[in-house]
Amino acid sequence: QVQLVETGGGLVQAGGSLRLSCVASGRTFSMYAMGWFRQAPGKEREFVATISWNGGDTSYADSVKGRFTISRDNAKNTGYLQMNSLKPEDTAVYYCRAQRRSNDYWGQGTQVTVSS
Repeated sequence: QVQLVETGGGLVQAGGSLRLSCVASGRTFSMYAMGWFRQAPGKEREFVATISWNGGDTSYADSVKGRFTISRDNAKNTGYLQMNSLKPEDTAVYYCRAQRRSNDYWGQGTQVTVSS
């Protein structure tokens, strides 16, 4: 089992920045690919960014490319999502995900609200 806890959400004005953290406990976090997803009210959960187990490969949704950066520190069992130039349309609950083969774990989410 892997338990994931997201922190760092909050209320920010458009153009501002936030850094989300995802702290993992349980089995070896470094063996898992990690991703961030988000879900806005009335919408389906959508992909934001992902990073490979060793941090060597990353990918982003087009809507956040150039503004968000995903990273991880396996020594701290923690993943990050640095969000810059935030827009009101980034408002959502952000979820952390750890995945390896058939093992798939999610955090409880953290709310990000961007005011115009």
